[in-house]
Amino acid sequence: MRNALRKSGSPLREKVGRMPVMNQQKAIRISFVLLRVVAGFLFFQAGAAKLFGWFVSTPRLPPPFSQLWIGSVLEVVGGLCIAAGLFVRPVAFVLSGQMAVAYWQFHAPKGAWPAQNQGLSAVLFCFLFLFFAAYGAGEDSLDALIAKKRAPKAT
Repeated sequence: MRNALRKSGSPLREKVGRMPVMNQQKAIRISFVLLRVVAGFLFFQAGAAKLFGWFVSTPRLPPPFSQLWIGSVLEVVGGLCIAAGLFVRPVAFVLSGQMAVAYWQFHAPKGAWPAQNQGLSAVLFCFLFLFFAAYGAGEDSLDALIAKKRAPKAT
């Protein structure tokens, strides 16, 4: 269809074509912020459900300082840091490792495939946080605000 629009000289051709660069950059920036904030809050929810019994009808709170308790604390604190864009690179690196451990320790023994062993979210969070660790928090984050404040002022 795209080729047919190009050849026909249709006025729709401009609408089907690429977005202007400024709009494209703005869309990417907004999409990244939304991805980071939503991922952070979803991760926070998972930890808060385990640690405090929030968001679930039958809470099962882990014993203090157990592996599940430590993981839940990481999810609560780390999820909030990711959502706010604070210390994103180191926090995301730790959370990526946590999700890798969670997958191999708790999910993989139940079956070969993530869809089979209920490990889909662990795998997705692992690689999403690995991306955040490599990419950083982005321009709209507390990390960027702190970096801007610390930058030497030009004379």
